[in-house]
Order: sequence, then structure tokens, then C-alpha cells
Amino acid sequence: MTSPGPPDAVAGYTDRVSVVPGQECGLHVSTTAESFRVSAFRVGWYAGTYARLVWRSAPVRGRARPAARVLSATRTVRADWPRTLGVDTDGWPEGAYLLRLDADNGHQRYLPLIVRSVHGAGRTVLLHAPATWQAYNRWGGYSLYDGASGAYTTRSLAVSFDRPYDKNGAEKFLTYEWAAVVLAERLGIPLAYTTGTDLHHDPGVLRGAAAVICLGHDEYWTPEQRAHVTAARDAGTNVAFLGANTCFRRVRLEAGAAGEGRTVVCYKSSYRDDPYYPSRPAQVTTDFRLAPAADPESSLTGVLYEGYPVDAPYVVQAADHWLHEGTGARAGESFAHLVGVEYDRVTPGAPVPSPLEITAHSPLVHAGARSHSDSAYYTVPGGAGVFATGTMRWVEALMAGTGELGRDHGMDARTRAFVTRTTENLLRAFAEGPAARHRPAPRPNVRRLYGTTA
Repeated sequence: MTSPGPPDAVAGYTDRVSVVPGQECGLHVSTTAESFRVSAFRVGWYAGTYARLVWRSAPVRGRARPAARVLSATRTVRADWPRTLGVDTDGWPEGAYLLRLDADNGHQRYLPLIVRSVHGAGRTVLLHAPATWQAYNRWGGYSLYDGASGAYTTRSLAVSFDRPYDKNGAEKFLTYEWAAVVLAERLGIPLAYTTGTDLHHDPGVLRGAAAVICLGHDEYWTPEQRAHVTAARDAGTNVAFLGANTCFRRVRLEAGAAGEGRTVVCYKSSYRDDPYYPSRPAQVTTDFRLAPAADPESSLTGVLYEGYPVDAPYVVQAADHWLHEGTGARAGESFAHLVGVEYDRVTPGAPVPSPLEITAHSPLVHAGARSHSDSAYYTVPGGAGVFATGTMRWVEALMAGTGELGRDHGMDARTRAFVTRTTENLLRAFAEGPAARHRPAPRPNVRRLYGTTA
């Protein structure tokens, strides 16, 4: 993309978060241009070009659509534009796609689309996070974080997929997911693709999967999604969390204008106003770790979200761990700026599986207090291995120093090489099946590092 232009230059949304190959997807587009075209790019390695064109539309007549409307009860923004055209995905391979709108006024926007896998047996499942993309989306002036005034108190209590994404249309995907997809495809391991909202409805793609990889920012989960990933882990599917703040918010999916699951509900600190509060506490939309149905995310991830914002070096603890083979890293070696902007840690007193090994233990200061960010690895009796990076910049670091993302927080090529090799080791090992059966066991070290067991 070279010219996003003003917000009304061209924008759109899909009527499905994902499709299976061959399923039609509707596009809802508004533009001030006389016409536009749609180009569909599949993300992947492709000899270093990172994507390939799989389809392009003929010119489509442009039309400016009305402003968004706001549902007053939950301050939910919906565009509710009529369908502009249908896109037939027949012949499209499974994968992550960017649809690019090219208006004849020279401006452009992206629309992300996942062509999802139905079967994941023997494959590594890449798990995309559209609920989190939508939570941060401020198109129309409201997100789950703030309202038109910029105040938290006027935020949306529910957000809709029936509207475009803000900025370039795919900012969260590009920042926290794109580089990991490219790396996984370059390795040539068998891959499958799905989203958290799809796992909520149907966990079938996890049945017999070698691994499931949660990408760089996957904060908003339904209880059903969490239960399905946990069950897959217990059945022997390895799990990796390549970010921080994962599975932090409990959400609910409700219907929207275009069908089921088009609305992400999260009342957060206003959880007593959630209509489910009086009778269904396990479905109340607040942080997983909080009442009325506290269930800290660390029982799945092994780490607990602690804070934002931070910027700190990543410090290797277990240099001889199999994850770090070939990196040349030494114990105590650090990688500047790799910890940020949110971080997790192993928190004594929080529930975590055992045995668990802290592989990186990175000192930092958050809100004036000293703490640590931790990477951690554990295994379960079913054989699965689980790894969490403990930092949100892990996927961004895969492109550090290349200029591809436009920002890398000061991370350099040395950090990129370390993170890339570690991630390669992780993905190759997890693709082989239950890691406990073919990789060394975790060496518990929480007591040594924190003076207590986890």
C-alpha cells in the first residue's frame, strides 16, 4: 500500500471473518472515487516477496455510503452498508489473505480475510486473532478502550465486525501476525489456518493437530475458545504463545447485521452491567482472572500478564535450552528493546502447570516498581509442550532492522537473528508432535529465581 488517503477515500469490510476455500465472501465498500478494484494477496514466504496475487476484480462502480450509526445501549458502531460485490474464493489455497481496495483516486485500504482450514490433523495451526483486531478498532470513533471523546467511560461495551478497520485496514494483522506467517511458510512445515472466533464455534481443526500457534497479540478469548485450546493441549497438541497479554479478556460473541458471531461483547470493569452477570457468571465479560468467575490465564499460558508500557532488554536465562540451539546465545546475554510494550511473567501464587522452566528472565521497571518479564516452557502428561515468549514484540522482532514494518522499537539485526532461530527451533520441534516425547523435559527453576514455587 502506498497511499491510504483520508478515511473516506476508500474503506470496506467483509461479511465473514473467514471462509473455507470456495466459499463466497461479500464485500461492503464505501469510496469517494468513481470506481475501485479489489486485489487478493495470499501472505507467505514466496522467495522473499512475502505475498502473491491470487485474484483481481474488474473495476467496480464506487459509491460513498452513509456515516456509521451507533447503537446507544452499548455504544456499538456499525456501518451496515449494503453489499457491494461478492468474491468467489474457489481455487484459493488455505491461508491468510489481504484484500486490497485500489480506488481510482489513487488511495487504498486493506481488508484481512482468513481462508481457514477444516482439518488440522498432523499440521501446525496458525491462530489469528480477529476479536483482538476488532477490540482496538476505532473506526467510527469507538473501540473497547475509548469513545468519541477519548474517554474510557464512553468506550464501546460491544464492537462489531460490520464496519471497516481503522488506519490502513489491517494494522494489527501486519504488526503482530504477518511476519510469523511468513516464517512458518518459509520452513515448509504442514500448516493449517483458523481464527479464535472460528475455534469458539468449532474446534474440529485442532483434532489431531501437531501444534497451535497463538500469534503476537491475542488478548480477547471466549471461554469456549479457551476450553477448546486447553482440551487440545491435554490431548497432546503443542501450544505456543508468541506474544504477551494472551487470553486476558473474557468475551462473548453475539449476532450482528451480517449474521452470527459478528459482535464482540466485553464490559470489562463495568461487568456488573453485563446482562449475564446475575445468572451466568462464567460468561460475564471481564478479565479471566477476576470475579465473578476467576480463572487466571496462567493455567494455560504458564505466565501472567502484568503491565504496560515497558521497554526493556530480553535476558536469556537457559542458554542451553533446546529452543536456543544454534543461536549462540549465552546465559545473561541481553537483546535490547525486545521486552515491550506489554509483558508477562511467572507470578508466584498464580496457577501454572508443572514442570515449568523459565527460559528468559528479564529485569524491568514498570510504574516505578522493579519486576521481570519471563519466557516459560512447560509440558503436560499428554505430552504437549507449551511455550510463552512473555513479550508482545516477539513477532515484530522477526522483521527488526529490515524496515518492512516501518518501526522496530530500536531492535536490530542481531535481535532478529536470535528471535528467528529460536522461533524456527520452536516451530520445527512442535511440528514433530508432542514435544515431551522428543525434546528434553523442563528443568523447574521458579524457586531459584523467585524464592518460591509458582
